[in-house]
Amino acid sequence: MTLPNRFDWEKLQQFCSDVFQNAGVKKENAETVAESLIQADLRGVDSHGVVRTAIYIERIEKNMMNPFAEPEIEAEDTATVLVNGHNNLGAVVGKKAVEIALEKAKERGAAIVGVKGSNHFGTGAFYALKAIQQDMILLVMSNASQTMPPTGGKRPFIGTNPLAIGVPAGKETPFVLDMATSVVARGKIIVASQKGEDIPLGWAVDKDGNPTTDSEAALEGAVLPVGGPKGYAISMFIDILAGVLTGAGFGKYVNNMYENWEEPQNVGHIFIAIDINRFIPLELFKERMDCYIQEIKAEPKADGVEEILIPGEIEFRRTAERMKNGIVLPEKTVQELDQIGKKYSVDLSKAAFSENIAREAINKC
Repeated sequence: MTLPNRFDWEKLQQFCSDVFQNAGVKKENAETVAESLIQADLRGVDSHGVVRTAIYIERIEKNMMNPFAEPEIEAEDTATVLVNGHNNLGAVVGKKAVEIALEKAKERGAAIVGVKGSNHFGTGAFYALKAIQQDMILLVMSNASQTMPPTGGKRPFIGTNPLAIGVPAGKETPFVLDMATSVVARGKIIVASQKGEDIPLGWAVDKDGNPTTDSEAALEGAVLPVGGPKGYAISMFIDILAGVLTGAGFGKYVNNMYENWEEPQNVGHIFIAIDINRFIPLELFKERMDCYIQEIKAEPKADGVEEILIPGEIEFRRTAERMKNGIVLPEKTVQELDQIGKKYSVDLSKAAFSENIAREAINKC
């Protein structure tokens, strides 16, 4: 049977959830991980989507993650919390931490939650959007394994440590920044490698520190920091907060989930939540945000530019489009998911996108 390459997002999310449940992850947590992966694909961040299913499953199978552990609060004060993830899946640990951060911020006005003992936690936007749903501001930072050299170096030392920020608005699209501190997330190079494609010059260097467009050579080498020394400095600062401060790994002590099969990753995260009402009334804030966004979008446009966009706007539109028209996956990812599905008795073909269902949805509008 020929496998599809276009999938219904809800059915694909259910497929992933069922796979994780059959692999030993409890239902609630399996649903969280599946939601995180599918949301990334819907937003167009394919490098953090279902392509990560295989490595998550493999690390569970080889006891490199502990899906049975419960994240717990290890230290707490009036506005600060330290969470130990006990090596559970990153999305599970991250969701627990952001829930704590938002609840404490409602009590105290602001909260900082640090995390240690975690794993790759998906996209930062996954957590930023949860804060926006509760009309809160959230800053999310995480460290990662060595994939980027310090400025002046040629071998990886720090991660592409991401930063995400979510800010609600009123009638306008919320502000959602989600970025790596590298020119590009390493996951995009992984996707290019899977597709057999080259990468743009300036994304990465090979193992000898030479610029390369070969995605395979880039994976053996290092990605480059965005903005040169500025990106390097921001990445280092995130590593200090998420790693050094929390007691998690930092620098070379954050283990690579693709290469280290002896030790847990011990990734660290930081969540900073802000209750808007402690500054100005929420509705007034939303009005001011709408005004701000509208005035930015009304600015004179450069030649050839049709529209000025705000961070996150492209991803919101892409989400709507993919919910309507399905998620298209690379052939290699489809084959990986099919093999995993067969192993855990879940039929991938049932998640195939149906044009008939799409037409019915359109006719109902």
